[in-house]
Amino acid sequence: MIKNHLITCSVICVLFIISRLFVFSVDHKEELKSSPVLFNVFETKKVEEKPNLNFADEKVPVKNVKVKRKISYSIWKHSRYTSQAKQLQAQAAKWFPMIVPILQVYGIPEDFKYIPLLESGFQKHVRSPRGAAGIWQFMPGTARQYGLKVGHGKDERLNNRKATIAACKYIKDLYDEMGSWTLAAAAYNAGSPRMHKAINRKNGGNYFFMHLNRETGMYVYNLVAMKEVMDKEIEENYGPMMANIVPADTLSLN
Repeated sequence: MIKNHLITCSVICVLFIISRLFVFSVDHKEELKSSPVLFNVFETKKVEEKPNLNFADEKVPVKNVKVKRKISYSIWKHSRYTSQAKQLQAQAAKWFPMIVPILQVYGIPEDFKYIPLLESGFQKHVRSPRGAAGIWQFMPGTARQYGLKVGHGKDERLNNRKATIAACKYIKDLYDEMGSWTLAAAAYNAGSPRMHKAINRKNGGNYFFMHLNRETGMYVYNLVAMKEVMDKEIEENYGPMMANIVPADTLSLN
């Protein structure tokens, strides 16, 4: 009788422990589901809180579900899982003070400063398999077209100031051709012929509704994500960037 009583008590205790573990498990899962750290790759709340996301004052249409999902993913990726985030922040703090005044002289929106960050991480010796080089990743033909000497032992694509001047001239031409800063940025990646081919009556020339290859289709999203993430990090870690400007180094455009 005592033995049966002990067995019954043991079963009750085990069932009680299992039930508590189950409750804890459910509560814990609910906490995880609400955790922005683990699940914000699927969340769009941050984008909803910032409805005025833009590139060069051209709005990102975040009310569109697909656009919102893509920009949310890109912001998440660059803010939490960029493997060399600190190095990129350091390079940006170093080179933005040189790039921004040159962009201003040529009338190029400041948001274009993120292109070399995305293209090369400001590592001027990076070369693509197709032969692009320098922080702006110029192809040899385009570099020569915009005044850079390439060949015979000389490669001015590796001169950051000269390459930035050439990039400004190129971007301005792309804008004049495309009629949009967003399309000019995408054309910097894909070339203007491909962008013209992608424009049709259905998308109305809006980059965010075009059918593009994966790299170009995410290009402006990644620029916007860097804009959202990098400036805040740089300001917190390095202070006001423009205090480091040496006018003679940045504004001599010859």
